[in-house]
Amino acid sequence: MTNDSLEWETKATEIDYRCPGFDIRRDAVELPDGTVTDYHYVDESPAVVILPLTPDGDVVVIEEWRQAVDSVNRGLPAGSVEGEEDLFDAARRELREETGYEAGSLEHLLTTEPSNGIANSVHHHFVAHDCEPTAEQELDDNESIRVDVTDYDEYLASVVDDELDDGRAALAVTHYELTHR
Repeated sequence: MTNDSLEWETKATEIDYRCPGFDIRRDAVELPDGTVTDYHYVDESPAVVILPLTPDGDVVVIEEWRQAVDSVNRGLPAGSVEGEEDLFDAARRELREETGYEAGSLEHLLTTEPSNGIANSVHHHFVAHDCEPTAEQELDDNESIRVDVTDYDEYLASVVDDELDDGRAALAVTHYELTHR
């Protein structure tokens, strides 16, 4: 335990529920005031999010059914890191599997904790330059994905105009715009 007066001490931890992609974990914690309570959260592997740009500067986007929100999401390729997989290798793999595109080069953009109040998720965002179609998609059995290519400025405008619901995509495009253009 560090000396931060806000820190909780974990007394015990266990998995309450397992499913493909994540677990629900329960920690028995002691709060700074001495209260002991349970804290539940989503426990999942780190993930990569890829902003794929073609040689012309267009964005390779995916349209994917998202059951949790009952709609098609227009976002960016993303997925879990497998085991001890290198983050760059994971980004290349997810780009290839979800879109059939390969990147000429890959650059790390930023790392975030997108929902640290309810999950231990860590997302590593990348920009993939000079992306070209090279193969067919290799989707997981629980994925329904359509690939599209869109103008970068139009995709950015969809973020600014509050038309893009995908938080990972909005963050990646905004960060790229602020740091690279």
